[in-house]
Amino acid sequence: MRRVETRLEGPILIEPVIHGDERGFFHESYRRAAYAELGVCEEFVQDNHSRSRRGVVRGMHFQVGTGMAKLVRCAHGAIVDVVVDVRHGSATFGQWESFELDDRGLRQLYCPIGFAHGFCVLSDVADVIYKCSSYYDERVERGIAYDDPDVGIEWPAIELVPSERDANAPLLREVAGELPFRHGST
Repeated sequence: MRRVETRLEGPILIEPVIHGDERGFFHESYRRAAYAELGVCEEFVQDNHSRSRRGVVRGMHFQVGTGMAKLVRCAHGAIVDVVVDVRHGSATFGQWESFELDDRGLRQLYCPIGFAHGFCVLSDVADVIYKCSSYYDERVERGIAYDDPDVGIEWPAIELVPSERDANAPLLREVAGELPFRHGST
């Protein structure tokens, strides 16, 4: 596997080695030592699996407190996966970057603490599986608007279907003073 450079400092895009033939494929979706060599050093404590239909947008989520890093992959279908830098002192604070993850290339995205994360489904259905560095706790779950005009994420030109919570999430500027993340300390 190899690390693919990203524009933002922190997220890591991982391209796996896939062994395939007419019968199908095999690939190693996680090996702690190999991921540590690529810069993913978290101890993951929880795996999550979501299934969504075309156009569903989930995000932009993060956890305060100790934070939560994620290692995201699309096991079935295709998504646009997005990260937003929410670290005070970062030269890229409020900037976003997106990556297409699908069940053909099997790339994974490491989203470190200090970044909001979300995705939009491109295929009819998508299964997204992600490892988390801390346990989910609704008391520290936060988010910013997926359509925040100041952030300006360029989502695919399809009808987007957010949850009520995501549709009513605050703008980044409305919560910026409450964010605990500092560049260089994550």
